[in-house]
Amino acid sequence: MAYKERNLAGYLFISPWLLGFLLLTLWPIAQSFYLSFTDYSMLADPVWTGMDNYRKIFSGDDVFQKSLTVTFTFVLVSVPLKLFFSLMVAMLLAKNLRGMNFYRTMIYFPSLIGGSIAVSVLWRNMFGADGYINGILAWFGIEGTGWISNPDTSLGTLILLGTWQFGSTMVIFLAGLKQIPQELYEASAVDGAGRIRKFFHITLPMLSPVMFFNLVLGIINSFQMFTAAFIITKGGPVQSTYMYAMFLYEKAFKHFQMGYASALAWILLVIVAALTALNFLASRYWVFYETEGGRDR
Repeated sequence: MAYKERNLAGYLFISPWLLGFLLLTLWPIAQSFYLSFTDYSMLADPVWTGMDNYRKIFSGDDVFQKSLTVTFTFVLVSVPLKLFFSLMVAMLLAKNLRGMNFYRTMIYFPSLIGGSIAVSVLWRNMFGADGYINGILAWFGIEGTGWISNPDTSLGTLILLGTWQFGSTMVIFLAGLKQIPQELYEASAVDGAGRIRKFFHITLPMLSPVMFFNLVLGIINSFQMFTAAFIITKGGPVQSTYMYAMFLYEKAFKHFQMGYASALAWILLVIVAALTALNFLASRYWVFYETEGGRDR
């Protein structure tokens, strides 16, 4: 009896989270999956249409293909750049110098507001035709361009913003660098290893689990890119920055095609899940786990 009472007490303690998960997470997911097979506009009851939404998406929706291409380009460029710069900055901040805590705080601070609307508006003012960037270039006699109104450079401004928001990734790298045993560097120095050799043979292998974690999170977050594209470029010009999340949003809340938008959301889920699974499979060949004495094969 006492065992059952202890279980009941445990269930009572977790009941607020459990109810929240069932009502606010699991039920909406199930509803979204059902709606993806219907024609639903929120103004009438959903009508079951089977696979029609998916057939329309894959067979005749050019905007779907365009948004997916733009999003994949953004992910393939911004994620590696973000990983590279965050690692380089983390290595600089890992040094034990006077006032380093202040520098760490100042470098991390922009990430606290990096995804906000205010920063997106600032970015738009910086890279507009009459923005701050062109004003600085004018001092040197260089004629700037409308960075966000030019299809050749508009996506680059969003990639630059995504790369600039490296604070959280940098902090995780910094924590990983602090966990690398200094004895490894001391032993390699005795063997005559230089900085480059230490970096490729000690730092990167020991940091590979952290890098893998940041890579997976970076891919997932980049596929959800919405705020900056919506505020800065509104998907233009000529859909050069029309992210997948914007396409989904407009189908749902501008055209009220909730069934179609639900299908788009599930396609995005499958894409992200597939890429995550591929990363886990590939990690067996490049992620080093010290406790296992080698690569996890």
